[in-house]
Amino acid sequence: MTRPNIVPTARSNIVSRAKPKIVFYLPQPFWPTTWPKHVNDNWPGFRLDIYAWTLQTYLRLKETGFACELSQHIPDEGIVLFHSNVLQGASLKPGPRQLFICLKSEAHPHVHAQLHVVQNPVEASHCRVFMPHWPQSGLLPRDAERQDRFETVAFVGHPNSLDPEFQSPIWQERLVQLGLQWRPVCSGENGAESVDNRWHDYRDIDVIVAVRSFDPRMHWQTQNFCNKPATKLYNAWLAGVPAILGRDSAYWAERESSLDYLEVNSLSQVLEQLVRLRDNSNLRQAMVAHGYQRAQAYTPQAITQRWVDFLNRVAMPAYEYWCQQPELRKNIGLLRSQALKLQTGSQRTANQRLRQRITNLSSLLDAVVANGRS
Repeated sequence: MTRPNIVPTARSNIVSRAKPKIVFYLPQPFWPTTWPKHVNDNWPGFRLDIYAWTLQTYLRLKETGFACELSQHIPDEGIVLFHSNVLQGASLKPGPRQLFICLKSEAHPHVHAQLHVVQNPVEASHCRVFMPHWPQSGLLPRDAERQDRFETVAFVGHPNSLDPEFQSPIWQERLVQLGLQWRPVCSGENGAESVDNRWHDYRDIDVIVAVRSFDPRMHWQTQNFCNKPATKLYNAWLAGVPAILGRDSAYWAERESSLDYLEVNSLSQVLEQLVRLRDNSNLRQAMVAHGYQRAQAYTPQAITQRWVDFLNRVAMPAYEYWCQQPELRKNIGLLRSQALKLQTGSQRTANQRLRQRITNLSSLLDAVVANGRS
């Protein structure tokens, strides 16, 4: 028996109906106490994945006139989008007229969601759709009046996303010797309220350095950070600033030219690339010009259009397809989905039981179909 496919093909015979309700689900415990005045505001909450993927996506779609809702409740019918963390540990399954879309981000996938949105292309697969993470809201690009000045080396992000070697005295000393200054723009450890509000301000930055880890063991354990996005690269392109980056799989997936960014694998390589950029203004200018062209695919407007296309061309047909399936086939599809997502050793027994249930249900469905034909 062939595996049921949640995402219909272009030739699927789906009856045209009224468009389903599209709801971004954000339960009461995660409801923000403060709200951005505008979607382009430098609102600290947008730097937290749960709000970047739910609230910001909702606001940007609404700004274009796209019909969708933000709710603390899951509707009985329709397409429901939610960040993975809000339902972690919950066994909630979609009903006969509900399509669950898990906004996976860096978390584990929800085992019963029929579709997932992932932020790294390497995670895209059957029922997992890649969508670029939003760039920094309210981003202020590098000041053109700085011209060929090359002085400020910056990191913008969470401190745990930067290799510890950048906190060493050696790093600071070497930069001083090169005539450069280090500016880490990092958040605190207590959520949105302690986030440094300069995340959006690239006006005085001449180059971005962002390396999560130089440790090859960390790259092996995380599969080159396969669940992380390429947001720092998008921001650098949009800000008109060259980027020196680590060996993240998300950066590799976006790379089309040596001008996209400079890759490094050690602190000494970072210093070498800084010297190269300092002494070669033509290279800096070429990287900025190339980055501007690449950035056009990652503006908020471009990503919003990708969301509209995804919801219209993938999510809505998938919803209709799901609604038309017999109850038994839906149960088989959910069980298959759950089995595929149970990967840890402690879950092997549960996985085996699920596979047996899938086999039994598949055999039963085949028998029902055969009897119906006879």
